Amino acid sequence: MSEEVSTVSVNGLRIAYRTWAEDNAEGTPVVLLHCLGEDGEDWRGPLISRLAAAHPVFAPDLRGHGRSDWPGEYGLDAVCADVLAFLDALGLDRVILIGHSYGSVVAGILAGKHPSRVERLVLEETPAMLPLDPPREIRDQPDEPQTFDWEVRRQFDRQRNDPDPRWWERLTEITAPTLLIGGGPSSHLPQEDMAVMAERIPEAALVTVEDAGHLVHEDRPGEFAAAVQTFLAGGSPSGR
Repeated sequence: MSEEVSTVSVNGLRIAYRTWAEDNAEGTPVVLLHCLGEDGEDWRGPLISRLAAAHPVFAPDLRGHGRSDWPGEYGLDAVCADVLAFLDALGLDRVILIGHSYGSVVAGILAGKHPSRVERLVLEETPAMLPLDPPREIRDQPDEPQTFDWEVRRQFDRQRNDPDPRWWERLTEITAPTLLIGGGPSSHLPQEDMAVMAERIPEAALVTVEDAGHLVHEDRPGEFAAAVQTFLAGGSPSGR
């Protein structure tokens, strides 16, 4: 399996991305969107090795993360526009989109705004973008060095506290078959919110990987990869 780390100019920014693919991988391209504070390298593991056998796989560093530019502006609509421009720059007309946490919010916004670009959608431990009560504290940057722009966290927390209502409304406009994967009660996210999202998205199912917590693809990589593979093959992943 070949792997490359490249860069592409997107909306005036340099976006770094990794690609994985076997020589004969001709399936629909897969794009992986990482969580807050990580980068495309976070996806390395069983999911990559299984998907890359049949699909070209792309994992960008979202703006403000990793090797991509840190411009200081991190509105979710801007990040979504980056991903759309990334698809255009690489000639990816229709993709399988997989996101974790922060990345899943971006994936859901894109799938609602541009449904024709997403063939299948996987949302791992995705927060519901509804107003938070009590609101999140907007924390100052820690003293120790960070591998991402801390302003991403501050702006995301503000958007979590008072989200654009269109993001929630557009869930009903997602046309791609969608799999939501939750980590069960050990996650800090309310699992019932994901169940409500699964009901709101027209063709969606929720799978719970019990005791996996928020980092399902890291802490239970085999089960996560199997659930995604089964879903992409058109089956019904099992979950408890």
